[in-house]
Amino acid sequence: MGTELRYLSPEWRDEAEKRLRTELSAERMNFVTSSMSNVYLNCPDGGSRYLVFRFENGELAELLLGQGEPPTAEFKITGQYETFARITRAELSSHRALMTGKLKLKGNMVKALKLAAIADRMNKVLSKIPASY
Repeated sequence: MGTELRYLSPEWRDEAEKRLRTELSAERMNFVTSSMSNVYLNCPDGGSRYLVFRFENGELAELLLGQGEPPTAEFKITGQYETFARITRAELSSHRALMTGKLKLKGNMVKALKLAAIADRMNKVLSKIPASY
């Protein structure tokens, strides 16, 4: 690819979708059917953004990027832009960020913890995207 994409830009979202679809099989995703919205607070432009992942039977069904209130999802995870950037760069695990209060979760915590390994697989794929933060 060669060039860095701006994190959470439409181009980064497109690359993320392509990589998630090609690098994560339904088996690796444990055939999960779930949805998760990440709400990024205090983005570099001062606003907030959301990224919504929807999986059906382990396959990425939808990846939405936007501003404002995110669409309804099974889990809503809210945190500072920099916390999510650290997770995406593989500097911080999502599980640790939740357990230390850096991320706030709305949804079933027990199910979320069971899905933490799946979130880490996704983040490992996303961490390979050359990006500027």
